[in-house]
Amino acid sequence: MRLHIHLSRNKEVVPFNYQERQVSKLHYWLGKNEIHNKQSLYSFSWLKNGEQRGEKGLMFTNGSQYFISCFDNNLIKQIIKSIQADNDFGWGMKIISLSLEKEPTFNTEHSFSVGSPVFIKRLQLESKNSKFYFYNDIEANLFLTQTLTNKLKQAGLPSSDIEVRFDESFPNPHIKGCMYKGVKNKGSICPIIIKGTPEQLAFAWNVGVGNSTGIGFGSLI
Repeated sequence: MRLHIHLSRNKEVVPFNYQERQVSKLHYWLGKNEIHNKQSLYSFSWLKNGEQRGEKGLMFTNGSQYFISCFDNNLIKQIIKSIQADNDFGWGMKIISLSLEKEPTFNTEHSFSVGSPVFIKRLQLESKNSKFYFYNDIEANLFLTQTLTNKLKQAGLPSSDIEVRFDESFPNPHIKGCMYKGVKNKGSICPIIIKGTPEQLAFAWNVGVGNSTGIGFGSLI
């Protein structure tokens, strides 16, 4: 299930690392929960319609919107309940309306646009540091498939014969990032093609692809 959140215009400049606020609001709305330290079976997009104001941040003169998608519909219900009690988002922005969207009916292959960059990282055993991978790395598609397979297993869904890859025919892929708690993370803006069962594709539409969907990466449209 997907919850679309519509925001009023801001009264203060929104910092570029606003994703930290999205995460904190999400867990505030959910209250005490067990999902924070687990592999995320949810995803959320970045804010739309931001206008950069120099080095200060962003303005949303016509308001903004973003979505939260969850495999567990009960999480969406709890978020709605909490927002109805407190619709403040921050920087003078208020949540002015909510709308729900059910999972589309998919075939066995679909090309998804992305609502936020697709982030891939793997720990390098030799250096004990993490390496980022992007749309043009040969390992990227394998890692995307591995991560979605693991999430399907966590959810108790069939995980065989799933395939995730970047759309190599997309004419303008690029890399975009954000600061999250002092760390610069970068991901790929490039459509994603997924092959699998309709149930698996609907699952991916909710939980996103790649790493760190719980902090705003890898959401699918």
